[in-house]
Amino acid sequence: MTLARQPPKRDNVAPRNTLKFHCAISDDESSDDATQRVIDESQAGLDADTDLAFLFFTAHHRDAAERMVERLWLELDAQCLVGCAAEGVIGADREIEREPGVALLTAAVPGVRLHPFHIAGEDAWRDLLSDGQALRDRFGAGEQTRAIIAFGDPFTTPVGQLLRALEDEIPGLPIIGGLASAARQPGQNILVRNDEIYDEGMVGVSLSGPIAVETVVSQGCKPIGNPMIITRSHDNIIEQLGGKPPLQMLREIVTDMSEADQQLLQNGLMLGQAMSEYRDKFGRGDFVVRNIIDIDEGTGAVAVADYVKTGQTVQFHLRDAQTADEDLMMMLEPQQNAEPAAGGLLFSCNGRGVNMFPKPCHDISIAQRTMPATPMAGFFAAGEFGPVGNKNFIHGHTASFALFRSR
Repeated sequence: MTLARQPPKRDNVAPRNTLKFHCAISDDESSDDATQRVIDESQAGLDADTDLAFLFFTAHHRDAAERMVERLWLELDAQCLVGCAAEGVIGADREIEREPGVALLTAAVPGVRLHPFHIAGEDAWRDLLSDGQALRDRFGAGEQTRAIIAFGDPFTTPVGQLLRALEDEIPGLPIIGGLASAARQPGQNILVRNDEIYDEGMVGVSLSGPIAVETVVSQGCKPIGNPMIITRSHDNIIEQLGGKPPLQMLREIVTDMSEADQQLLQNGLMLGQAMSEYRDKFGRGDFVVRNIIDIDEGTGAVAVADYVKTGQTVQFHLRDAQTADEDLMMMLEPQQNAEPAAGGLLFSCNGRGVNMFPKPCHDISIAQRTMPATPMAGFFAAGEFGPVGNKNFIHGHTASFALFRSR
């Protein structure tokens, strides 16, 4: 769907120099009513021309997506509109799960260069992943690009290859966002770019110029035992840790654990991979955490949901609601003493929310307590993009933030 529309005309006014954001959210069952509600709230609340808008909606509104996007595009008159369908949406002080929901974050970003994109199809991906200049051009990445905000269909986006290519061509440029989570099979997710909707690939926007984008990634894991060195491995298989089978090392760790921590093993065992080997001590934020997907009882080897390498420092981790709660509060604590961000995006794993915590609205409640002046929206993702140690990863079970300030 493409709507013919002239570029928006702006009056000759003095240049604006302050970022403004506003979030609107609706739980109306009617797609038309929900759309009208977020439009009305956004136009009343932003108090400025809309340059950029992020839209997230649940699968309940999938059949009305084309009509919804058409109205938003025409009535908001934004330069850029991007978003996706999701299992649940986040906005203001609410997380809407298992019910109809629409969340809209609008922004006035004076002087910021916006480059919306959509990438889809095996040929397009093959060309971009093999041509560095084409990759930079497609993402609109230059010397003043501050971040890429991206939403991908998990069935048709080569995430691992893309992150490696971006690391090679644009090292240090953060990519924040997540994978659409409104479908269980290909062709049923919806992605939005401007006045168009898609069911495959990746959409997003790069931001360049006078804007700062701070990222926060809360992995919510608790380390157990001590850091260890991989002494033999191949691909994603760890055969030895410190010269011993990993299973033997794990059994020694579990023996010394409290009964409460031993119970947490039922939630699954994780492995943290150190982002830097040049540390005397390791703490929160020093590891990127991955699932352990198999343990060979015969050899004692473990398989990890990522590539590993001999000589790498790793540490076993556990995940539970209390640790996730503590980790998120700790990661956001510096925001209490910082200049408030003008706006923010929050991408929570669809394994968090009411699937992890005893009460709803956990992540957004903590975000609002630490950043009460920051309008925020987002969604529950099937995988979250976010940097750890200046390197981009696709995560699971994290809460990943993009916080926007004037630069």
